[in-house]
Amino acid sequence: MKTLVKVTRNFQVTIPAGIRERLDIKVGDLLSVEVDGGRIILKKVVQEIPMIRLGRELTIDDINRLIEEGLMRNVGGGD
Repeated sequence: MKTLVKVTRNFQVTIPAGIRERLDIKVGDLLSVEVDGGRIILKKVVQEIPMIRLGRELTIDDINRLIEEGLMRNVGGGD
């Protein structure tokens, strides 16, 4: 599916509704951005919910670390 989109003065583009629906992209979802030669590749990041032991209190540092690990695994982990 090829679709043209226009780059705004703030260098933003809108993902067309049909593509958003097809990939189930919602507000707040993360997309990874890659450059492959002359192409820009956007990929929806599938966020995994980490397993956390029940009964353990989590600190803000624990939560931030889990978020960072998840982001690095999804963005830097490849396919």
